[in-house]
Amino acid sequence: MKRIVYILLLISATAGAQSWWGAAVGLGHEQPYTDQALFDLNTQDANNQLVPLFLSSDGEYMWSDKPFNFTVKGGTIRTSHPIVPVKAGNTLREAYMAAQARYFPSNGQLPDTLFFTRPQYNTWIELMYNQNQADILRYAHAIIDNGFPAGVLMIDDNWQRYYGNFQFKAERFPDAKAMIDELHALGFKVMVWICPFVSPDSPEYRDLEAKGYLLRSRDGGAAILNWWNGYSACYDLTNPKAAEHFVSVLRQAQQEYGIDGFKFDAGDNNCYASAPYVAYDRKATNVDHTASWAKIGLQFPVNEYRACWKMGGMPLVQRLGDKDYSWAAVQQLIPQMCVAGLLGYAYACPDMVGGGQFAAFLNIRDDEFDQALIVRSAQVHALMPMMQFSVAPWRILNNDNLAIVQRMAQLHTEFGPYIMQYARQAAKTGEPIVRLMEYQFPHQGLADVKDQFMLGDRYLVAPVVDTALERDVRLPKGTWRDERGKKYQGGKTYHIDVPLDRLPYFEKIK
Repeated sequence: MKRIVYILLLISATAGAQSWWGAAVGLGHEQPYTDQALFDLNTQDANNQLVPLFLSSDGEYMWSDKPFNFTVKGGTIRTSHPIVPVKAGNTLREAYMAAQARYFPSNGQLPDTLFFTRPQYNTWIELMYNQNQADILRYAHAIIDNGFPAGVLMIDDNWQRYYGNFQFKAERFPDAKAMIDELHALGFKVMVWICPFVSPDSPEYRDLEAKGYLLRSRDGGAAILNWWNGYSACYDLTNPKAAEHFVSVLRQAQQEYGIDGFKFDAGDNNCYASAPYVAYDRKATNVDHTASWAKIGLQFPVNEYRACWKMGGMPLVQRLGDKDYSWAAVQQLIPQMCVAGLLGYAYACPDMVGGGQFAAFLNIRDDEFDQALIVRSAQVHALMPMMQFSVAPWRILNNDNLAIVQRMAQLHTEFGPYIMQYARQAAKTGEPIVRLMEYQFPHQGLADVKDQFMLGDRYLVAPVVDTALERDVRLPKGTWRDERGKKYQGGKTYHIDVPLDRLPYFEKIK
């Protein structure tokens, strides 16, 4: 079949140059788009959420029910099948509100509110694949002992006996129920990492294969997919009975151990693209399996996802893809979080403070860490909808810098009621919590701003995302007051000093 290519010119003779965002959260730092290599929404996800949607600064949007390939070259988007632009208004906000109302309206529900009002803590960077009871309890007590507020605690990969099994390893967790009871007593809600994969030739594998609950190979038997932890069979969650069974197994684990919820990982479209398979739903594409995996989380208010497809507006916690421990990664956080909101994923977290890509943390001595990077990363997180720690600040920071990060955790908690106000608004209207400057203040020349953002309607947040101790802040029209009480007249750019202990933010007062 001849490939159809639709071309949309991003230059309008009447409206001037348009800026376009959309499709992939993981490409957010490259947006608004100028040039983009071929990207396939069915086999690539840039380690993050996807939505088949483009939005323009001039009020246009493009939507496709199916995944497509696209490129951007010289101000032109090319897609693998025709996508007709819709004129919804004259601004980015009008384009977004029209698209979300039609294709992914919010369902009025929220994830557990603790995600928004307290920091989260993940055991991954400290323990990696050595998850164990003694060190998890040591990590949790250190959180409290070092002046950080309790919140959601996530036990990451390799706690379970093997994939497809949801029992704690007895040799590493002598009394998992007592551990979780102790974590609850400290004030934490507890999540554990899970995936849709099943270790081959395990009892669960044989049972699920007999029931027809696994993706099948074209030659019969279970399909074996290649993902980052090796080769595994995989639940076929397009089968309603398989999905029902999976939920029942998770609820059984909750009852046995007292687990509050689950970190749902590894539903990436590229995992399903790794080998041929046959699904219960014969028409399902790779991203449909990603969506089927995401729908399981709707049964559990304490949840987290990193890969999703067309799940905007749903009460699912989203996290940015694992970031390197680097300044380049810190600079990606704000634009990617803004694009997450533009694609309907309002309930989002900017990965982990300092980064979540474990390989970037290997072979670094405690005294070798760039302390400024950890501090600035924490400042980016502080006034986001969610804040997540993994590498232990008390292990790698001196007392002065640890005190700054403690204040950022406390600031996030203090802003909890304000953040919840906009989380509830997002559940009703679909409006993002974190917003691009162009979204909130259209046509003021702010479409290219990637290092400041709006938190709701009132607060402009301008963290430093590099090694500098100063920065320019572009204030939109109006009257603003910074966190120190100084007033500014908007419509101007201001150069401000930003020592390491300062997170600049500005309240719109008029």
